Formats: sequence, C-alpha cells, structure tokens
Amino acid sequence: MKIIPAIFEEREIRRLYDEKTETWFFSVVDIVQVLTQQPDYKAARNYWKVLKNRLAKEGSQLVTNCNQLKLPAADGKSYLTDVANAETLLRLVQSVPSPKAEPIKLWLAKVGYERMQEMSDPALALERARSTWQKHGRSEKWIQQRMTGQETRNKLTDYWADHEVKKGEEYAILTNLIHQEWSGVSVKAHKDLKGLQIQNLRDHMSEAELIFTALAELSTRQIAETTNATGLTENKSAAKSGGKISQRARLDLEAQTGKHVVTGDNYLPLGSAGNIRGANDE
Repeated sequence: MKIIPAIFEEREIRRLYDEKTETWFFSVVDIVQVLTQQPDYKAARNYWKVLKNRLAKEGSQLVTNCNQLKLPAADGKSYLTDVANAETLLRLVQSVPSPKAEPIKLWLAKVGYERMQEMSDPALALERARSTWQKHGRSEKWIQQRMTGQETRNKLTDYWADHEVKKGEEYAILTNLIHQEWSGVSVKAHKDLKGLQIQNLRDHMSEAELIFTALAELSTRQIAETTNATGLTENKSAAKSGGKISQRARLDLEAQTGKHVVTGDNYLPLGSAGNIRGANDE
C-alpha cells in the first residue's frame, strides 16, 4: 500500500491506497478530528474511542468495517491505526453532529476520483500538489525546490527497496539518521520545533532546509551506490556519511551568515495553535 496524505481545509488526512483493490483507506481519527473541529489530536482520538465503544454496543457494522493499518505518527514512527474506506466513513460521518459533515462527504468522493485520474496520468498528481502549494502561498522557487527534493527522496527510497531495506520502520530509522546528522536534531524534534503534529515536515521547511535535506539524501544515495550498501546496517553507514556532508555545508553557511538553517518557522495558517510565523521566508 502507498501512503499518500491529502489535505482538507489546511488539515492533513493520512490515507493509504491499496493498488490491488483500488481502494482508499483513511485514518478514522483524522476524519473525526475534522468533524469535531478539535485542534488537539489526543482529544479527537479519545472522542473516537468513546464513539467506537458506543457503536460497538449498538451492534453497528461501522466498527466491524474498520481495519487497522500502520500509519506514520507525529513522532515519525508508524503505529497501527484505525482506518476505513470512503463508504464506511460516509456512514460514520452521520454519527458525528458536525457542520463539516457535508464538506467532508464531498471531499471523500472527490479524492477517490482524483486518484483514478492520477493512475492513468501521474503528471496530474504533480500538478495537484503544485496547485495546493500555490493556494497555501508558497513561492514558485519554494515549490520547485520541494518537488526537486521529493524526486531526490524517491530515488533514495528506490535504492533502499532494491537493496534489502524494509519499508516502514527501517525507512524511518534511516530517514531519521540522515536528518539527525545534517540538521543536529531528530525528525520529531524538528517537527516539535515548528509546532507540527501530523503535518508533513517537508511541507513546512524553508528553502534552505529543503536544500540541505536534499543534499543529505543525494549524498547518501551516491555513497550507498558506490559501496553497494545492502541491508539496514550497511545503509546506516551510508546515511551517516551522507548526512555529515550536508552538515558540513550547513555549518559553513551558518558561519558565513550568522543565521541558523534549522528554525521553528512554519507555514501553518495564521492564528492556528501551532503557528509560529507566517510564510514566506524565501
């Protein structure tokens, strides 16, 4: 399954696409958080726990139709999370009194249709991403750097996939190692610094943070290719070396400019609980 987050009214909804059955699975808690308009993720999770127990006692099939799949959490690790397909969620929406009920139903129908289009024409996915970033106020320079960085990331994960690195936890271990080496902080610490919860860290990076992330991942892949690194242990070594190359470049830049590359700046909407500053810093 492919993890492809989606955005609903500035909120990230975690979702997976099962190519075998051509089915979307969405995080139930993320949908509940939107419906309850609850800024605190833990409160939304508790709401779903209570609702889930109530529905189970009533003998509702909604709970039975929910599955558990591993999804990335705010700490960068993946945990078993309640997920459901669009059909089940459309029924669940009726159990939560909310002014967001109709908008979320329309959105669920829309994202399913878009995925079918993207399967026949992958360029549409890139254009939709570009359009979303533009709507959120990103500059063309930032968008180009974000897309270039994603391409670099994809080439690295393709290498891992072909060299006995397991998707999920081992990818997360290597990603965090690279990030720790170049930035001096873990992925979770960087997200905490920016006031992020389930949001994608890279979507809230400055141009400089994106560039140094890309340099670290590019260096890691080229070192791994040169040494034919295979398995987690050998790729850990490549990850540390690649991250250090970017670290040295970061420290040189900071020495010249007197400014920190890694900051708490983010692109969260003004007035939101986690907002530290508004865009842009390009």
